Amino acid sequence: MLAEMRIQGLGVIEDALLEFHPGFTVVTGETGAGKTMVVTGLHLLSGGRAEASKVRVGTNKATVEGRFILVGAENAKGIVEDSGADVDEDGSVIALRSVAADGRSRAHLGGRSVPVGVLSDLSEQLLAVHGQNDQLRLLRPSEQRDVIDRFAGVAVADPLAAYREVREDWLAVVNELNERTSRSRELAQQADMLKLGLSEIEAVNPEPGEDNELTEKIKRMAAVDELRESAAGAQAAVSGAADGDPDVVSALALIAEARRRVSSSEDPILRDMEPRLAEAAVLLSDVGTELTGYLDGLDADPALLEKVLARQADLKRLTRKYAADVDGVLAWAEDARARLSTMDTSEEALAALADRRDELAAELAEHAATLSAARALAATELAEAITSEMAGLAMGQAEIEVTVQRRPAEANDPYALKVFDTMVHAGTDGVDEVELLLRAHNGAPSLPVHKAASGGELSRVMLAIEVVLAHADTTPTLVFDEVDAGVGGRAAVEIGRRLARLARSHQVLVVTHLPQVAAFADQHLVVDKGTSGGITRSGVRVLEQSERVIELARMLAGMESTETGRAHAEELLAVAEADKSVPESWKESPTRTGKKKGATAGKRGK
Repeated sequence: MLAEMRIQGLGVIEDALLEFHPGFTVVTGETGAGKTMVVTGLHLLSGGRAEASKVRVGTNKATVEGRFILVGAENAKGIVEDSGADVDEDGSVIALRSVAADGRSRAHLGGRSVPVGVLSDLSEQLLAVHGQNDQLRLLRPSEQRDVIDRFAGVAVADPLAAYREVREDWLAVVNELNERTSRSRELAQQADMLKLGLSEIEAVNPEPGEDNELTEKIKRMAAVDELRESAAGAQAAVSGAADGDPDVVSALALIAEARRRVSSSEDPILRDMEPRLAEAAVLLSDVGTELTGYLDGLDADPALLEKVLARQADLKRLTRKYAADVDGVLAWAEDARARLSTMDTSEEALAALADRRDELAAELAEHAATLSAARALAATELAEAITSEMAGLAMGQAEIEVTVQRRPAEANDPYALKVFDTMVHAGTDGVDEVELLLRAHNGAPSLPVHKAASGGELSRVMLAIEVVLAHADTTPTLVFDEVDAGVGGRAAVEIGRRLARLARSHQVLVVTHLPQVAAFADQHLVVDKGTSGGITRSGVRVLEQSERVIELARMLAGMESTETGRAHAEELLAVAEADKSVPESWKESPTRTGKKKGATAGKRGK
């Protein structure tokens, strides 16, 4: 959950510290006081876009700092630790986002500088911000499909994952078949060049490192006389030789004499040196043997030298054409064989690819059908849950219908797929188009939500959707930014009641202008605006119970000093307190039914 947030230099807010209740916190204030800056601060902490225009005039930068409690949020802890930051002993971490007056921003987590994307990843685990822009977003077909998928949980997630995996293989085969077919002449030419190079390399049949070995061998053969003289002299010095100078005593003979002298000595110190002399004799004997072998291996045959030089010339022809050395030539050949395997444009190869494409298409169609069926089932449950929630929002005759239909493939659609004898568009998220329809009352036609609902009704519909989805969502903190716009009267009371019940399972933060909603909060924050020296400043403070009455009276009548306004405010607070004290199990209402459905969907999603 979000424990507290500090805002400095953001909009009209100069410096404000907000401490949030783990349940339901409401933020109110006069128009222009800076309520929306609270949500703007949350967007910045969530890695949202930084705008220089939000920086307070006269300051160098705006700063938003939030302290999150991560107890039980293992995924969020993993993100923090992966970024190199540490979680405090109390299970909290501090996130900070600053925006300079020139628009540049920086992000910090746990005292360490991190990319802004890290805050975005963290917020996905901890925060869900819903505002009027989200209402417009939810009207898009792709977003409506996401609503079903979130509501259904693993019932849709599993077949969707299987569909995407097979689709990736299917597209790879389709693309390869198209490429081979459309570029058959070009590929055939490339294949001929590769085959020519491979045949040339195979004719020479080079061995790894052979070019270096030949270079060393040629050097020895060219200097054979000097090498023989040096080796023979060394061999004579070590072991003696028949052609050597009879006056030269070999090293082995000298060591033998030394061994004889020390072994016959009466001094034990000298006798102890004899084994070491014996080891030296063995070592010299081995060296002498190796020198003899080296001499025997020296060959001054001109014919053999010519043969080695010819082999070197063959290798150099390959290294001039294909790589810098023989090892590179062999690597080129390996790559050429791999490329040839994908350039076969023969009828047999194309037929095999076509068969594989058809096999994957059939498998993909099965996954698409399974996915569509899961969405259709979830659509029915989702529609019932939203309709139940709307009944408690003064829309008792309204009914939501969620349709799931397959999207037809257009002409020349590269993602066309046959599902149950119908050509459909196989997109990343399946073959389905989802639409939310609203029937405003009995006898009215079912129309798209944005066409059938008024502004206030649209807000209530969207709030009902968010409440239903919230129970299917494990995000601990939910933020609502004036989603109750255009609503009043009894419907506003029901909105407050639902947000309060939602706060039993989530931390709920609400920015509102409705006193009926504010009355149900566990904590009431007010944004105050004042002017000093011609400069407007706003601050945030927590209201005591008596101050809440004054603020609700102001929201009701625009004047906090009227007795009628205060009486109405006290009545609102009493109704809200009584409602919150009633156990959920005692409440038999459409809301309870909707909550039960949402909770079931949430279990599927875990």
